[in-house]
Amino acid sequence: MIMMIRLVVVDDHPVVRHGLVSMLRYEKDMQVVGEAGDGAQAVRVILEQKPDVVLLDLRLPQLSGIEVMKQVRSQQEQLRAQQAPLQAQAADIRFLVLTTYDTDEYIVPALSAGAQGYLLKDTTPDELTRAIRSLAAGGAPLEPAVAAKLIESMSGKDEDELSARELDVLKLLVAGASNKMIAAQLNLSENTIKSHLSHIFSKLQVQSRAEAVAAALQRGIVPLDRS
Repeated sequence: MIMMIRLVVVDDHPVVRHGLVSMLRYEKDMQVVGEAGDGAQAVRVILEQKPDVVLLDLRLPQLSGIEVMKQVRSQQEQLRAQQAPLQAQAADIRFLVLTTYDTDEYIVPALSAGAQGYLLKDTTPDELTRAIRSLAAGGAPLEPAVAAKLIESMSGKDEDELSARELDVLKLLVAGASNKMIAAQLNLSENTIKSHLSHIFSKLQVQSRAEAVAAALQRGIVPLDRS
């Protein structure tokens, strides 16, 4: 049985938005469950549909893509606080920024606001669908040009030395592996992987998987694959 990736597409240009929706409907493992043309509508649709992945432009009417992510994250945290301790927690909604902007002014705030992936609109359809699948599986896909920009912006930061096991985890993270995949590859539990990631984030002084990937590339811990 195919596991469907539920998607919401957010873009204020109808032609772009409809084009993305039409393209994604051909993917057998993807289902577009909603779309929005402005930030306020995006927040409503995302919270209502609770998709696995949101394709999100950053420049939107009413609310920017940054504000959309902040509001959705805030609502999710409030919901978790209200849930009983033993009640199943809703999975995080994962954001894949798809935009024309590749400057620090947009990249760093987007990743800080909760974006797990960042692609430019000149990406190919195959690259986009691969990124969606990677993100849904727990990866952090970054456009090479975006990674290079982020690397430059982080160049002044120092990090504590990573352990050999943390390096193994980080290399697999950069390769786009999810926690489950990393655990299987290293023959460890997912809880152990989460603990390693927490230590890695702390040592690299980052807040997210995408920032950890960029930091690893900037330090030369993991080579940047430009293929």
